[in-house]
Amino acid sequence: MDDSLNRDQLIALVRQLLQADVHDEDERGQILDTLQEQLLDPQLSDYIFWPDREMTAENIVDRARAYMPISLNWLPEQ
Repeated sequence: MDDSLNRDQLIALVRQLLQADVHDEDERGQILDTLQEQLLDPQLSDYIFWPDREMTAENIVDRARAYMPISLNWLPEQ
């Protein structure tokens, strides 16, 4: 079963955090955990809570989805 969220669902979750539309810290943590599971960008929470520039929910999701981890093509010596 595929539990991945689509772009619109991710945007809705980011909007909840940006607009402080959460009931308590537990809900905020659950939303952030879900986003971090779906979007692998390690700076995701910075984009939401400490952005270096004004970003919409769409900007945040698109930037996080574009993240590509560095691939190290290292092979041990033989």
